[in-house]
Amino acid sequence: MGSVRAFAPEKLVVAVLLSEPQLKESLLAELERRFGDPDWVSSELPFDYTHYYDEEMGTPISRFFVSFRRLVEPQRLAEIKTATNLLEDSFRREGRRPVNLDPGLLSLGRFVLASTKPCAHRIPLSGGIHAEITLLYEKGSFRAVEWTYPDYASGEYRAILNRIRALYKEQL
Repeated sequence: MGSVRAFAPEKLVVAVLLSEPQLKESLLAELERRFGDPDWVSSELPFDYTHYYDEEMGTPISRFFVSFRRLVEPQRLAEIKTATNLLEDSFRREGRRPVNLDPGLLSLGRFVLASTKPCAHRIPLSGGIHAEITLLYEKGSFRAVEWTYPDYASGEYRAILNRIRALYKEQL
């Protein structure tokens, strides 16, 4: 029988979809207020992997990633997703959502995203929030699994997450 041990703290990463660039500064300030100092913000990338969000968010849509200096207990993922959902709502205008926030936790071995959508490969956490292993780290890099969204499977996103993983590894 194994011994129960505390979980190692993990790196909080928020993937941001943004259709109104003028909101970026205030959004970053709100993320910092809730989750502490960011230690890295990626450059903005065009989000052209799907048109799923076009009607609700407007176009063009860009994606950027924010990682936070303060490590978090992994069991807080549902609470963090609930907080980012409320933050998204605070930016809602005339029924439109110009901000979409996808929080995830990065460990040395994987990247997990939180989701409100149930699926066979997602584990229920609490409050209607699920966890999905989105990427696994093997042989020096993150790799996709069969359900990984195409954007997260891309070399560009995996390079960003590999960079954030290096920051996390230094922290440990």
